[in-house]
Amino acid sequence: MIGVGGKIKQYSSVLEKPLSKGRQEVSLSAFAFLFSELVQYNQTQVDNIAELERRLEDAGYAVGARVLELFCHREKGNRRETRLLGILSFVHTTVWKVLFGKVADSLEKGTEHEDEYMISEKELLVNRFISIPKDMGTFNCGAFVAGIVRGVLDNAGFPAVVTAHFVPMEGQQRPRTTILIKFADEVSQNIYENLKRFIISGNWKGHLLNKYAIKLITVSLET
Repeated sequence: MIGVGGKIKQYSSVLEKPLSKGRQEVSLSAFAFLFSELVQYNQTQVDNIAELERRLEDAGYAVGARVLELFCHREKGNRRETRLLGILSFVHTTVWKVLFGKVADSLEKGTEHEDEYMISEKELLVNRFISIPKDMGTFNCGAFVAGIVRGVLDNAGFPAVVTAHFVPMEGQQRPRTTILIKFADEVSQNIYENLKRFIISGNWKGHLLNKYAIKLITVSLET
């Protein structure tokens, strides 16, 4: 029960309670211990690094799905983001703040593929205190966070392949972690169709558009 304006307001479900505006923190040492146990348990269930990362991703996916459901139900009245850039911004800012207490260091669009985006962290929390044995090669605990991102995107209607990668940084001993998001063909096609309708309508004139949009303009005007 929560007191509101002198009256007692009852909530039938925990999902109806508003998110606290105060600082909510979990002991870092407690999280590190639990996450270490998660990694070690799954390590005993697999035969290779790829399978271990897949299991961590699956665990993260469940977290992402619940974060999206809880936030949309409490804060948005069950309304979900329908724009690609909107959902990416939601992950980069809101989801990161809820889980890690800060926005992600950067959100960038891929330079080689139009359907790829990257969220980068100089020191991703799940990798901060992890020491990877040499025999585990490029194992990346960031697969858990990649799963969270995939869970949010997939359940918001933006299916994607999401993977975690180490990227060396000049002058730094530890590499940064990049979460690579590659949207499914159906998402790219929807973006294409929406942009094409926007172009054909003539409302694009006066807007700053990238080379992908310019190519679409050319094709649309020729058809």
